[in-house]
Amino acid sequence: MEQALFDDLVQSLKEAKAIARDQASASRRFKVTTPDAKSVREQIGLSQSEFAQLMQVSVKTLQNWEQHRRNPTGPAAALLKIMRSAPEVALKTLHA
Repeated sequence: MEQALFDDLVQSLKEAKAIARDQASASRRFKVTTPDAKSVREQIGLSQSEFAQLMQVSVKTLQNWEQHRRNPTGPAAALLKIMRSAPEVALKTLHA
């Protein structure tokens, strides 16, 4: 490894350590929010069992999302975002 690259990596690690210890502030922060499953379901107008079937999850999983005991992740979170912003397209695609 080139010395310059190694030095950059070491400096990055030192900065990360300082940020983790609140001794420095991050240059940028990203906040990722998961759509509220209940509001998406109500927007579409489906029952819990219909929505769970559409999402291909159990009703219990959907209830956990709606009651904020768990958060949808990965493809489920992405699908919820699509359903929130373009419900007609999502429903048409999923019912095809």
